[in-house]
Amino acid sequence: MIVHRHINQLPNFRRAVITIGSFDGVHLGHRQILLQLVRTARELNGESIVISFSPHPRLVLYPDENTIKLLNTDEEKIKQLEHLDIDHLVLIPFTKAFSQQSPESYIEDFLVQTFHPHTILIGYDHRFGKKRAGHIGTLKKYASQYGYQVKEITAQLIDQTKISSTAIRKYLVGHDIDIANKLLGYPYTITGQIVHGDKIGRTMGYPTANISVPASYKLIPPDGIYAVRCTIDQSQKRGMLYIGSRPSVGQNKNRVIEVHVLDFDDDIYGEEITVQFLKFIRPDASFKNLEQLKNQIKKDQKKTIEFFNQHRAALYKKTAVVVLNYNGASLLKKYLPDLIKYTPADIIIADNGSDDESLTYLQSL
Repeated sequence: MIVHRHINQLPNFRRAVITIGSFDGVHLGHRQILLQLVRTARELNGESIVISFSPHPRLVLYPDENTIKLLNTDEEKIKQLEHLDIDHLVLIPFTKAFSQQSPESYIEDFLVQTFHPHTILIGYDHRFGKKRAGHIGTLKKYASQYGYQVKEITAQLIDQTKISSTAIRKYLVGHDIDIANKLLGYPYTITGQIVHGDKIGRTMGYPTANISVPASYKLIPPDGIYAVRCTIDQSQKRGMLYIGSRPSVGQNKNRVIEVHVLDFDDDIYGEEITVQFLKFIRPDASFKNLEQLKNQIKKDQKKTIEFFNQHRAALYKKTAVVVLNYNGASLLKKYLPDLIKYTPADIIIADNGSDDESLTYLQSL
């Protein structure tokens, strides 16, 4: 996928099939629409183009509304879209002036002059232009004049995938991580930089990495303890994450995000870290002293490890390791015992008519 951030430097698209939206979260509902976009472009031998906006329109139109929180930063949105075989993502700089275009000007000066679309794929409830006066009927009205087709995403499809970014935000705020992740189609994620903290966790035997998230509009789940998966320098680790103002320690009541990475104690200050939220463990709480806090953290860690063990077992119930073999008796003898020992999944040997000792060896196990 090619990402375009400069509207004046776009290429000449081939039979452009476009769709427009904020796509915050790139959730399962969005993906149904985007898969239809890709299929349509392939059928027409054209290029699929997602048009989105940066910053998010609500951040521009309601700058004083501090409660606006989004599921994705631009970079997170890009990472999710990259998995969908889309040809182009165009991030349009959204301004108040842009929002004041009439629907007719939006069609002619923006969509037609910029993209020369062959097909516009749009939902029946899509709105655009000043005061959101434009709709799918407006697009159809000018279709023959400007030489594009309008392909409607049916109400039935949209109703079948009635998943909204707003609903996902509500589930996250309500500690319903499981449901939020199911609707997203992937674990909810934050990315930030590891910064220095006061190192209180280290004194209790639970060193933590403090995470600074630069995007102020990014939704941070509510205070509490979470089981998370951390990615640091392309390496994945299990972790126990805390969000809160640390009511049991110190006078600093600023909200912090701290992660204790299990079985890991490297110096990673300044590194980028990505955290996937997998399970809510418990709400934040206040303790009388550090000893009580330490005892609770020990219990939290036990629950977190139990979750990972159960999660791993559930994963392997759906997984099998298939070993392709042809006259590889010596390799089977060397490596198969350890594979059996350390792999909880089913192991299948797919033999392609070996005439060495492979089958004899396998039958002896």
